[in-house]
Amino acid sequence: MFLFLVIALAVVVAAVTLAVVGGGEGTGPLPEAAPERLHDPLPPDRPLDRSDVDRLRFPLALRGYRMEDVDDALNRVAAELAERDARIAVLETALAGAQPPARPHVSFEKPAPQDEQ
Repeated sequence: MFLFLVIALAVVVAAVTLAVVGGGEGTGPLPEAAPERLHDPLPPDRPLDRSDVDRLRFPLALRGYRMEDVDDALNRVAAELAERDARIAVLETALAGAQPPARPHVSFEKPAPQDEQ
């Protein structure tokens, strides 16, 4: 019985190995599966909002997430943040120029007399 189990295990291991490596049929190893891509990419036609980032889900790859998908999404978010920061700086500069300059604080109180010796 033991000998039968060892032979059956060897046959199964050989069959799996031949199927993966390509059992001499000329077809080669198993074909590569197409990598799973980001299903719902960030919208290219409008600025991002919070719901776009909340809905963003990356497909799993062999060792985590596909670096290309994550890099593309992070580059897009970084570009939009830089654009918004520049726009905020321009608007703050325009607002600072439109407001009258702050008046210096003038006190009408007498200064305290100094002790003279």
